[in-house]
Amino acid sequence: MDSLRHKSIAELLALHIAIMEELRARDVLRSANNPTGDLAEYLFCAAFGWAQEGNSAKAFDAMGDDGTRYQIKGRRIHRRDKSRQMSAIRDLDGFDILAAVLFDDDYQIMRAALVPATVVRSCSAYIEHTNSHKFLLRDGIWDTPGVFDVTDRLRAVEGA
Repeated sequence: MDSLRHKSIAELLALHIAIMEELRARDVLRSANNPTGDLAEYLFCAAFGWAQEGNSAKAFDAMGDDGTRYQIKGRRIHRRDKSRQMSAIRDLDGFDILAAVLFDDDYQIMRAALVPATVVRSCSAYIEHTNSHKFLLRDGIWDTPGVFDVTDRLRAVEGA
């Protein structure tokens, strides 16, 4: 990483763009946004064989063979921001399971879980000005009945 210190801002941004384009070419990313959400979707779908929905799907991101609807969220725990708040959930009734993953600063998987929508509903707070629900993926979620730890399953895909 020390070699990056000698690069100009323009060179660093060009490298960033090249990396993002390569990740899109490998079908890891689907958008030009922050890669956290796309990476989470890729890992869960690869690990479980779910069919990814189109980018415009409102309430869920993937569907299992059995018709289960999955809302997929990822959060990068950054050294400057330790928040575990998942991105906005617009429709609490539009999915059956929340598939959520926490990444560390370097996008390594810290923890991942499958959380029933009933648990998400009971642990979320409505935010009026964004017309969405806020859900924090705290450590205690893994102790909640019905929640499954899938960290190792996602790590198997991450290392492939």
